[in-house]
Amino acid sequence: MAAPIAFVSRTTDANEAEWIRVLAAALPTETILPFRSMSAEERDLAEIAIVANPDPADIAQLKGLRWIHSLWAGVERLVAELGADAPPIVRLTDPELSRVMAEAVLAWTYYLHRDMPAYRDHQSKRIWAELEYRHPQDVTVGLMGLGTLGTQAAKRLQQAGFHTIGWSRSHKVIEGVETFSGDAGLTQLLAESDILVCLLPLTAETRGLLNGARFSEMKTGASIINFARGAVIVSDDLLAALAEGQLSHAVLDVFEKEPLEQESPFWQHPNVTVLPHISAPTNRQTAAHIVADNIRSWRQTGTLPATVDMSRGY
Repeated sequence: MAAPIAFVSRTTDANEAEWIRVLAAALPTETILPFRSMSAEERDLAEIAIVANPDPADIAQLKGLRWIHSLWAGVERLVAELGADAPPIVRLTDPELSRVMAEAVLAWTYYLHRDMPAYRDHQSKRIWAELEYRHPQDVTVGLMGLGTLGTQAAKRLQQAGFHTIGWSRSHKVIEGVETFSGDAGLTQLLAESDILVCLLPLTAETRGLLNGARFSEMKTGASIINFARGAVIVSDDLLAALAEGQLSHAVLDVFEKEPLEQESPFWQHPNVTVLPHISAPTNRQTAAHIVADNIRSWRQTGTLPATVDMSRGY
């Protein structure tokens, strides 16, 4: 019989139990055990850990661990906490996640494009006033990050008629999308974007990338959507850009500390929309099947799927 698989998380007991139930259904020949209930012998035997925001101290107790399968697409925190000596990490690559993220990018782009924040403000002040309509083809949406998620988002924006451009650190080609790379390319993307959408992973290079200097390169009155990681944006610089009118609105789904602290100025800011990290939730069913396929393949061939580049952080 195969060694047990450890499920390691810092989620609620109910959420952990539901994940294990769905994973067990997708892997009927495997034994998946919550880390907390494993005996010392079972922990020593485990070669695979399926993780959702695990405590590094728990991972350290799995002495025979060969590899880790994350249930999230973003693994920056996992990489940072486990360090360079961690076993190979496989991130979740789920087409459903890409679809949901592209859906969110389009939805909140429409939110800004159709002036929903202004109409909400009008309602609070009992103002009956029609704002000028802009055709999507006259609105430039700039995407920062052109990986799997960014590529799918670009396609959805194109289909909706928006003028779509994109930037990545290395050059990417997407049909129908003007793409930029490098520092000069980022400056050009910022200068052209009416709505900026950030989908970048958090790395040493992207931490604090969107700061006061970068905001000053943007169109006056442009808006921003951050579905990446909170630390990509310098919060104080964003607040200053909003106060000065350099930026008109920010939709923020991610923050350096989550849940967002009660004293944060973002909560009550008239030009900020706060979301509780909901842009692209993992779908248990599709994720479980992908994890199951990867584990079955490894059991049969000993070959891992693509693993995280620990030096890059993703």
